[in-house]
Amino acid sequence: MTASRLIPSVPVTIITGFLGAGKTTLLNRLLKDPALSDSIVIVNEFGEIGLDHLFIETRDDGMILMASGCLCCTIRGDLVDTLDDLMKKRDTGKLSEFKRIVIETTGLADPAPILQSLLAHPYLAARYALDGVVTLVDAVNGSATLDNHMEAVKQAAIADRIVLTKADLVADTALLRARLQALNPAAPLLDATKGEASAEALIGTGPFDLANKTPDVAAWLHAEAYQDHHHHHGHGHDHHHHDGPEGQHAHDVNRHDAHIRAFCLTTDDAIPSSAFEMFLSLLRSAHGEKLLRIKGIIKLAETPDKPIILHGVQHVFHPPVALAAWPDADHRTRMVFITKDLDERFVEGLWNAFLGRPGIDTPDRSAMLDNPLSLRRD
Repeated sequence: MTASRLIPSVPVTIITGFLGAGKTTLLNRLLKDPALSDSIVIVNEFGEIGLDHLFIETRDDGMILMASGCLCCTIRGDLVDTLDDLMKKRDTGKLSEFKRIVIETTGLADPAPILQSLLAHPYLAARYALDGVVTLVDAVNGSATLDNHMEAVKQAAIADRIVLTKADLVADTALLRARLQALNPAAPLLDATKGEASAEALIGTGPFDLANKTPDVAAWLHAEAYQDHHHHHGHGHDHHHHDGPEGQHAHDVNRHDAHIRAFCLTTDDAIPSSAFEMFLSLLRSAHGEKLLRIKGIIKLAETPDKPIILHGVQHVFHPPVALAAWPDADHRTRMVFITKDLDERFVEGLWNAFLGRPGIDTPDRSAMLDNPLSLRRD
């Protein structure tokens, strides 16, 4: 498993959140920060997001110059076409250099297909890199939204940063905060009303340009948060059984949280690349649709001093990128999984089988290779 990158990639930040969560307000504020200079903002429809007061000029190429100096464009056809068009214009000199892309999704969007667009297309995967998913959650309606809309649950579960908005309009956010932390133990929970959702806090959350930036893998993965979460519930315990403040049980029949698992697998052992590729291949072929997000740093037996960075969403994985060296003193393989309707024990059993350390619920490796469909647990 090898990878190379000849041209530094352009980082892409995705801002998502359900209808009314405050994406427009946040985007307006972020665009005033110098950190987003020389950026392009991609939105779905100009009329939907209320940025008109920031537009100062319509260009011949259909893009709009913003007061911040950024350019704004709508998604033409689909996201792949838009990103491809932007990069081709940049390469041919029809568009000036841009340092970042910010994508603001529709409130009803399932974020997985958007991430897949970045990871799956060979050209786009080489020229762009996911630099983080920022999810906004409305403190007033957040609990009801999570109860009634699986899209909102997915938006929170795969986020690198969660921004709580309108917290000043409710008396207590403790239950909602506990619920979001259970869904996504590693994502920092930032309060927009306290000024915590700054560009510095939201931009540059992933190892986007590995040619020029040493990623802070510990912060990016925050693996210890999953270990603490795992330890709190005990091995194999359903992650959706949480008690809220004052003993209030947070489980409800209308909640979608029961479908989501968040966990981290680690090992000190270097993994043969063939075994690692087979592990990913079998997991994707049997349960790819249930892998909301995977990210990790991997220690391969062939290059133990040069780990690889892994990004994946459902069946689609970004070409792995090799680091020149370990970025910190922790040289373990660490893989973070966010899954839907896929038990941690099953993934861990499959992992153990390929590490050669069978245990409880570990499938037979030779049987798996002969019949990958035997892995399905629908």
